[in-house]
Amino acid sequence: MRIGRPLAPAALLLGAALLAAGCAGAPSPKHADAKSTPNGGATATAAPDAAAGPLSASDLQGRWWTWAASSPSGSNPVEDRDGSMCAQGQKDGGVWFLAGTFGERAKRTCAVPANRRVAFPLVNLMSDQAGCSEFMAPAKGTATLDGKPLRTERYDATPVRVTAEEGNPLTDGGGTFRTHACGLWVQMEPLKPGNHTLEIRGSSGRFAVSVDYTLKVPAAGAATNHDGV
Repeated sequence: MRIGRPLAPAALLLGAALLAAGCAGAPSPKHADAKSTPNGGATATAAPDAAAGPLSASDLQGRWWTWAASSPSGSNPVEDRDGSMCAQGQKDGGVWFLAGTFGERAKRTCAVPANRRVAFPLVNLMSDQAGCSEFMAPAKGTATLDGKPLRTERYDATPVRVTAEEGNPLTDGGGTFRTHACGLWVQMEPLKPGNHTLEIRGSSGRFAVSVDYTLKVPAAGAATNHDGV
């Protein structure tokens, strides 16, 4: 995840955005995965049912950045090394988000509810339109689930609205702000029960993300230790 710096931004890659344009007084984002902060037209509020289908570019990125910026440093899923922080802030009942890194490699084991769609970035940024254009020009990446390639969506500068908590490692403060987000994204249907291997690779220029997930999905209706998080 990467965070860029147009007006007052910081960004995250591989699940990050850049905070920029038209946000007087808004917190500055950083780069994670290259870091970035979301902003713009989407609010991370009530989650849609998984059956509702994929989220729009604005809604997805706004919700993801709000999720990523909802946990403080030390317990933030973007900083996670082993998957122990995977359930942090997962309050969106329709989507389970996965994080990239701030440029490091990581191997994570994560329990994922059987009834939720799964969404994540290969690389992403929160910034102004110019910052996103520069970031996306060399952006590339792949994701495979159980050895099979997944469909990747490219989102250029998209208006988003993001809400960040104080003390998170993605923005320079808390509050709600508008900006633009961009990146390479994957949205998956709810996973079948069992263990799955997910490999995420993404880059933009010198920034690169590499995350290997072991996703453990319980049988539908089975309780998990993530319930109520």
